[in-house]
Amino acid sequence: MKRLMLPLLLMTAAPAPVMAQPPKTETAVLAGGCFWGMEWVYEHVKGVTNVVSGYAGGTARDATYDKVSSEGTGHAEAVKITYDPSQISYGKLLEIYFTVAHDPTQLNRQGPDVGSSYRSAIFPQSPDQQKFATAYISRLNSAHIWSKPIATRIERGGFYPAERYHQHFAAEHPYLPYILVNDRPKISALKRKFPALYKS
Repeated sequence: MKRLMLPLLLMTAAPAPVMAQPPKTETAVLAGGCFWGMEWVYEHVKGVTNVVSGYAGGTARDATYDKVSSEGTGHAEAVKITYDPSQISYGKLLEIYFTVAHDPTQLNRQGPDVGSSYRSAIFPQSPDQQKFATAYISRLNSAHIWSKPIATRIERGGFYPAERYHQHFAAEHPYLPYILVNDRPKISALKRKFPALYKS
């Protein structure tokens, strides 16, 4: 009996195999002008695992490029950023947003693009993001980094992915004149200001 029990005890005492846990991810939704450039910037940030161009906010139940660009739906062109918080923080994403991805002092426009759909807006995905983004904007305004007040708004609203042809547009068309003039400089600035976070 004892000889039979020993192997059984050894078998039951063997540790269970450790399963690798997938990395925890979080999302951020930011609007700052044409989503082509915003998407391209965050595609070059370490710790970001996915970026989707789309439409955020607004009152309509759906959003398409034609509807949003008519300025009648209340949506803003935006990007949904999926990131690993163990590699990059929400605060660092906002720092890139305010210093590289767009000009936060422009109201309802960004460069050559004019209209409320090109506004500067943050769409918090949690109460913690809401508190952090609100405090971040307050600190920036108090610091008077820019000569004009920050136009960035904190908003609510769902996110609708844009049409397929908008996804990864700048990366797939890097030599279009619009991209060269408006978006290529953002990538250069990201590499210069955040070299430790830049990925090619």
